[in-house]
Amino acid sequence: MKARETDRRSLIPLCAAALALCLAGCGHRVPSAETSGPEHILSRPGSPAGQAVTGLNPLLVDGKRRGLIYVPTSYTPSEPLPLVLLLHGATEHPGMWFGSYGDRGEAARFILVAPDSYGSTWDIARGRGFRDDARRIDRALGAVFATYAVDPKRIAIAGFSDGAAYALSLGLANGDLFDHVIAYSPGFYAKSTPRGKPKILVSHGKADAVLPIDRTSRSIVSWLRGAGYDVRYLEFDGRHEVPPTISDLAIVWLRRDWQR
Repeated sequence: MKARETDRRSLIPLCAAALALCLAGCGHRVPSAETSGPEHILSRPGSPAGQAVTGLNPLLVDGKRRGLIYVPTSYTPSEPLPLVLLLHGATEHPGMWFGSYGDRGEAARFILVAPDSYGSTWDIARGRGFRDDARRIDRALGAVFATYAVDPKRIAIAGFSDGAAYALSLGLANGDLFDHVIAYSPGFYAKSTPRGKPKILVSHGKADAVLPIDRTSRSIVSWLRGAGYDVRYLEFDGRHEVPPTISDLAIVWLRRDWQR
């Protein structure tokens, strides 16, 4: 899961199956749109009514391909499962996650949703604020919630590099939806109106030349802890990447918390 990416810190202050899966509907939506900003996700798990397909499939929303979804083969509508939203890095695509994460999702019995960004990277990294991608993610989650039984108390958001910045930014703004946030090598986060207090895991390579650790994760983690967030921080001997051992630790962290 290695990638070369442009440093986005100057833009925002630091602070495969052939079956097409057609998802429809918008799920249950709270809170009120009148009291929400563009960074807030309105979709919530409800009563699924769509045709459930398991394994790795295209994520189709309103008839358009919007990424990939993995559903464990043991899925049954009578047992709501945890869900992890996975956000790719700049110039990458949702498939970057499914060299290994499909196996992790199957073993842990997690539904994995990996949407694609509207452009080459996420809207806040393009200096556009929370716009196209936040709306696209909201609709994708709404479609998934309308099709699959998801446990509302076990929903996480994770990302790598620019995707990690977006996961942090959306995660803090939507802590009433995402109870855990995983940021692999983030470069920044965007200010927003926070909701809830999700638990956070941040990892970063000490030899990262794309997003140097001193100017990124170390500062971010210091701010998060000062703001009262429960943060687990992992530094490793590596570059701009997510080593398998770090991914494994993140999954174990989620499973342990969600089994309590």
